[in-house]
Amino acid sequence: MMRCRIGTATNTKWTGEQEEPGSTYDGDKEMSNPITEMLQCRYPIIQGAMAGISNPELVAAVSEAGGYGLLASGSASGPEDLQAQMEAVRKLTDRPFGANLIAMNPRSAEYVDVIADFGIRTVTTSAGSPKALVPLLHERGIKVIHVVPSVAYALTAEAAGADAVVAEGTESGGMQGLQGVSTMVLVPAVVDAVSIPVLAAGGIADSRGYRAAFALGAVGVQVGTAFMASKECIIHSDVKNLLVEAAETDTVLLRRGRVCSRAVRTQFVKEHLEDASEVSSSYRGDWHNAAIEGDVSCTAVPAGQCVGLLRTVRSVREIIEEMVS
Repeated sequence: MMRCRIGTATNTKWTGEQEEPGSTYDGDKEMSNPITEMLQCRYPIIQGAMAGISNPELVAAVSEAGGYGLLASGSASGPEDLQAQMEAVRKLTDRPFGANLIAMNPRSAEYVDVIADFGIRTVTTSAGSPKALVPLLHERGIKVIHVVPSVAYALTAEAAGADAVVAEGTESGGMQGLQGVSTMVLVPAVVDAVSIPVLAAGGIADSRGYRAAFALGAVGVQVGTAFMASKECIIHSDVKNLLVEAAETDTVLLRRGRVCSRAVRTQFVKEHLEDASEVSSSYRGDWHNAAIEGDVSCTAVPAGQCVGLLRTVRSVREIIEEMVS
């Protein structure tokens, strides 16, 4: 088994200080740090909430394998639908899992009581300031991990009361800001700037990226694209094969108003979107249903640059066990 000194201890209480010289990271052991304690899971690995495809089977599989599965509330039609999704996950696992709340979504405030009453104790928030949501969540005893693309947003999240942040580099798939920063630069910059725990996201798909995140000062990771190519993900096998066959250069940033979206450079993207100054909603299509049905001839498929590291479609457990080994 490979061993690597990374500065966070295993099977010990996190103190915020470096380990004694000669200490090692052993992926076969449970980790004890601010994130595993907050999430009450074995490994500090959060599944990114991918709207429309964070199906209960995927969420449950991540939690069962020792990570922290996340439902995407943004794809719920309302509180009743979110309640049904949480119940579907609970039928598959008794381990902790969470949900993502979109800060800009006015319905997110409605979901707080539903989530709290169900027993979820940690959520992630994204796409906007968490200032309005944090008090509501804290009042119900729920911890908040906010996803940020820059130091400035990390400081804003900390000031708003977030309990931790995910520093998401521009390598990541899906929605992101116009002035993205690479994970390699962003994570240590955020670690230096805030006093709350930092997780890394963007380009993390295997054990090398996982260990690198700790070397950069993070105490955990958030993973999205790699879980898209898992057996438990609801997307069609043809789309999964598209991901594992893609090279590291086969994604592109598409302009969508004030934000961008990183997607696979499919034939549709090449013909209709890649050279456009801005992607209109008419060309976005319903990629969730298209991905589930396997027809991506009229929509873009969000995915990160780590598609170039994916080789085969594996189970969630295989992905996580390789990551921590």
